[in-house]
Amino acid sequence: MKYLIKNAHSILTGLAGDAARSNADCIRIENGIITELASALNSQPDEIIIDAKDCAIYPAWVNTHHHLFQSLLKGEPQGLNQSLTPWLASTPYRFRGAFDEDSFRLAARIGLIELLRSGCATVADHHYLYWPNMPFDGAEILFDEADQLGLRFILCRGGGTLTRGLEAELPQALRPEKFDSVIADVERLVSKYHDDSPQAFKRIVMAPTTALHSTTPEQLRETAQVARRLGIRLHSHLSETVDYLDAARAKFGMTPVQFCAEHDWIGEDVWFAHLVKLLPEEIQLLGQTKTGIAHCPQSNARLGSGIADLVALEQVGMNISIGVDGAASNEAADMLSETHAAWMLQRARKGMLAKPKYEGGLFEGGADAATIEDVIRWGTHGGAQVLGLNEIGTLEVGQQADLVVYQLNDLRYMGLHDVAIGPVASGGQAQIKHMLIGGKTVIENNQVPNLDILELAAQAREAVKKLQQRAEKMALAS
Repeated sequence: MKYLIKNAHSILTGLAGDAARSNADCIRIENGIITELASALNSQPDEIIIDAKDCAIYPAWVNTHHHLFQSLLKGEPQGLNQSLTPWLASTPYRFRGAFDEDSFRLAARIGLIELLRSGCATVADHHYLYWPNMPFDGAEILFDEADQLGLRFILCRGGGTLTRGLEAELPQALRPEKFDSVIADVERLVSKYHDDSPQAFKRIVMAPTTALHSTTPEQLRETAQVARRLGIRLHSHLSETVDYLDAARAKFGMTPVQFCAEHDWIGEDVWFAHLVKLLPEEIQLLGQTKTGIAHCPQSNARLGSGIADLVALEQVGMNISIGVDGAASNEAADMLSETHAAWMLQRARKGMLAKPKYEGGLFEGGADAATIEDVIRWGTHGGAQVLGLNEIGTLEVGQQADLVVYQLNDLRYMGLHDVAIGPVASGGQAQIKHMLIGGKTVIENNQVPNLDILELAAQAREAVKKLQQRAEKMALAS
């Protein structure tokens, strides 16, 4: 199928520097590939025309860290005002055994649609809902739901062979797996789903839930060896809070990043979620090895963990990307909310370091910490680099046609002197006139095909009630 997108107000490319904005106002697409960016292109007889008048065109977002099952755990009261460790016990661990196949599928569907409607085309889900003798295959469900929506989907196979202290005397749904079973399942998933092409729609990643707590040091090293033998990438949580620093010193006598380095868990094929609490020597090591980060500002802010210094991390050579994280610690789990927060919070973080001149201060505030173009690059090209999907993430000739045409006629954009920045700068839910993934239409006039939002909402309300009832029964039984 051929498309010609015409009359765009602006095209932001996902590239750096002067290349961040294109001078073109037209994009031609053939067989899923961008074949031309230019001005005032004439249409060809067999092309579908998309009029992008008063619209901004972005590369589709690449979300590098999520927990889709948490889409039915938003705003859960017991965890709402907790920091990370007590929140884990209060919400995701308390409810995980309450999920059955139907509620898990519904949670995945809600989360994927929420992402899609923000302009996200690629989702890396850190799926850690595993326990011995599970009654359903979560991986199969996730790939199926993503496929129905036309999304690119990366399954980060989580889980673990150890438990944290807060999981003591656990029910079946919180018991650890056997290491051999984990490796066998990763090999099964790679054989069934993994595509190593640079424009893949399906991939598998080795992703123990947390490098410090989910497995033994020896097993952690073996996961790296197995992943590299299979040709897949590695992902985990790291240094989300100060607890990681305390735990690494107490258990291993070193910092979290040093521990990962000792066990072959750094490099260009590795990315970590969060990395909020890093020591200077850790930052240098991550930069030297070009290890990646999935920055999750809303979850980090909501849990009070802090905010990673993306500017410093990029300056030393790290690959920067943006992840939404689970909806149970991020009640608006979409990429527009996330990129808006990333833009704001990088500035707030720098501003907190400002001192008065009489104490040696050199600046007033942090408004120069991150530009809109930086955030778009991190959320598109940066994510593609972290995932090794080199044919997505930018709007250039030869790249896959993963793009979003944002219609900027809502009140929130009226008065903008630079309309192009609207989707990120103004936040909220933007109207999508057209969205393509691999050159195929997935949203048209802000509508996802065959989606009944009211019915989905009713299903979600009923599912939440059932989860609450099951979790209460499980608590009483224990």
